[in-house]
Amino acid sequence: MTVLPAGEVVGEMALISGRPRSASVVALRDSELVRLPSAAYDDLVGKQPQKVLQLTRALVRRLERSITARPSGPTARTLALVPLSPGLSVEDLARGLQQALEAQGISTAVFDTALAGHGSAWFHQAETRHQMVLYQGAPPRDGAADGWTLRCLRQADRVVLLADGSAGPLAGLPKPEAADLARSDLVLLQPAGAARPGPAAPWLEALPGLALHLHLRLGRAADLARLARTVTGTSPGLVLAGGGARGFAHLGALRALREAGVPIDRVGGTSMGAIIAAGVACGWDEAEHLARTRAAFVDGKPLSDVTLPLISLFRGRKVSELLRRHFGDLAIEDTWLPFYSVSTNLTASRIVVERRGPLWRALRASISIPGVLPPVVVEGEILVDGAVINHFPADVMESIGRGPVIGVDIAGGRALAAGVESLDAGVLRNLLRLRRGQAPGIVSILTRAGTVSSTAQAKALRRQLTLFLEPPLESIDLLDWKSFERGIEIGYRHTAEVLERVDLAALLRAGQDGDLGGDLGGDLGRNLGTT
Repeated sequence: MTVLPAGEVVGEMALISGRPRSASVVALRDSELVRLPSAAYDDLVGKQPQKVLQLTRALVRRLERSITARPSGPTARTLALVPLSPGLSVEDLARGLQQALEAQGISTAVFDTALAGHGSAWFHQAETRHQMVLYQGAPPRDGAADGWTLRCLRQADRVVLLADGSAGPLAGLPKPEAADLARSDLVLLQPAGAARPGPAAPWLEALPGLALHLHLRLGRAADLARLARTVTGTSPGLVLAGGGARGFAHLGALRALREAGVPIDRVGGTSMGAIIAAGVACGWDEAEHLARTRAAFVDGKPLSDVTLPLISLFRGRKVSELLRRHFGDLAIEDTWLPFYSVSTNLTASRIVVERRGPLWRALRASISIPGVLPPVVVEGEILVDGAVINHFPADVMESIGRGPVIGVDIAGGRALAAGVESLDAGVLRNLLRLRRGQAPGIVSILTRAGTVSSTAQAKALRRQLTLFLEPPLESIDLLDWKSFERGIEIGYRHTAEVLERVDLAALLRAGQDGDLGGDLGGDLGRNLGTT
């Protein structure tokens, strides 16, 4: 399904080719349709071929942009703010969002129920005077939306559903239509000082099919700015690759991004990258992030509970305990930033993208290197390290859209080598070689083998990203947990150097759709207006 913005042309291919149309069109908001009959087009071709040539060129430009552009939803120009919780007032939020949008240079107006008496023509003219219009709906009464709120939905390109995040949905919750849910974001309003969000699961179960959900703390300008970037398609997403101890470089990259003023609104990753990304999603500041990572992977020595290797070399209980200690019982859907991790389903031979459920368990699955740690079993299916299929899941973030994608890959380069010509020798000799650093150990071999299959995929994907970072980490072994400070420093220096060479303003605008409707629709109006 493709969503076209206001002013767009539809059906032009069939008009030109004369063939049956390949799709149907459904209006998501109140619309006025200007129809061009095929006979009128044919007459135009004969009388003014130059005008038709201009129109064809405009169509080609749009097709070229659709081929090269990254996936993202169309930029909304009208937004309906619809409260779902009774008694929930949205005036302050609407004004705060207006200020956040105008801080981005977007002229914004707020329309409320006082304007309910105007007709469609008035709203159309009012919308053209602003880059963004926020339609402020009213809370439900007696389990139903009032006439003004229904009008807001009909006028909106996108819908933001607002709910009290500290309480679940009440019985009789007015459920939007499926088409409205598909173009809706759910914003769960949390107290300004909340240590963690209220549970999102009841709302997500009551409203299946949402585009995405966000937690927003009332009165926090940073959260409103994040919402503004989300609805305008300029919300930066960060993807962190797996790579064992090389993952410490992610912490350095994060430091450089923060110092450069690059906001991070969404995060995802695989294996070690998923664990570092989860800390970002939980809202840890740099000091907490560094302390927790050091405690878990340097001081905690997670790979130290050796066991009889029937399923794996290590029992995995220590890893599970460390993850539970640092992430507790938090659910993925209740992190402050939208988050996903990736694991591999060996039972079904497919990738698994975890967006809901216990955070610690998703991370435990994502780092379960086959042969090193026991798999995670969920409903009878066996889950292992996501790097087996996709160690750098930037394609998942790309598919979400909403803005630029920044990726940090740490698994490239030489990660495993031997100091001898052959390892085909006796056990004792290979043990001596291992102690001297001439031979890779079984854990290193299994760890590296878990990322090889997805390396080519990552290389093909990097050209599609807004910003791709690959710190030079050949000097750090995948299991060198003592390289904590050195890995951070390499990641920091590399990212800082790259950011010095890029246009940050352009970077943060990347991913936002151009006004294709205005371009093509305007060309069509100019080209046909003289006939």
